[in-house]
Amino acid sequence: TLGTQTDYRDGEAQTDPYSPEYIVRSGSVPEILTLATLTWGRGLPAGQAEMEIIDRIREKRAWEAALPPMDSPSNVAKRLKMMEAMERKEWAYREEEIDKLQKVQMEVFKTLLQRREENRNELNAMRLNNHWQNHQKAKEEKIRKIQHDCALMLRKLIAKRKNWMGKLERRDIIREYNDFSSQTYAPLTRIGFFPDNSSDYYAVKNYYLNTFAGLCELEKSVQPSVFPLKIKAPKPKCLVTKTGYIKRSGRLEVVVAQVHQ
Repeated sequence: TLGTQTDYRDGEAQTDPYSPEYIVRSGSVPEILTLATLTWGRGLPAGQAEMEIIDRIREKRAWEAALPPMDSPSNVAKRLKMMEAMERKEWAYREEEIDKLQKVQMEVFKTLLQRREENRNELNAMRLNNHWQNHQKAKEEKIRKIQHDCALMLRKLIAKRKNWMGKLERRDIIREYNDFSSQTYAPLTRIGFFPDNSSDYYAVKNYYLNTFAGLCELEKSVQPSVFPLKIKAPKPKCLVTKTGYIKRSGRLEVVVAQVHQ
């Protein structure tokens, strides 16, 4: 009534079956010894092919037992005839086995060729897909460039269409100064304006400050009363009031001095 379920099948843990020791009697040849070459996984358990081999061995033993003795010329001729017939039968069986093996090999070759063809088709499909994706990327890039050029040309045509008669327009200074993207605030280099060339336009250049002769001349023009230094000593802080009361800042300075010590 009890049972257990393991993680492995019994067949996976099965070893070669136990074969006990045996002793063959003198003069006897057990039939089971003809299967001594078969082992577990190599012929055992016996299948259809192994059963055919066993039947052929039995037939050959019966045939060997039925061979006439070589005691007379007639028996020798009969024995040779039976041996020739058996040899032709063996060759026919061997040819049949060769045909079976060739058929099996042909099936294996067909399977391998089919598998190789499938792998080759997959590889060709992958290469074609990569090639197609590269062409698609190049196509999208080309379309993007065409669209960019189209937008650029449209802007140029719109700008030309505003003054298609070629009439001169008066300058609207108020509109230019209201628009911070106009030529007044942000002139373009392609119309001849180079902002880097005039970077020092607003820099102060003074003869009296940038040259030694100008400094000397400036010093002569200044009155002598400007040069003497007038420094007043700072007055000490009054920490005590007229009534003798110590201010709060004075008390705080004393506490800070004690903490510092």
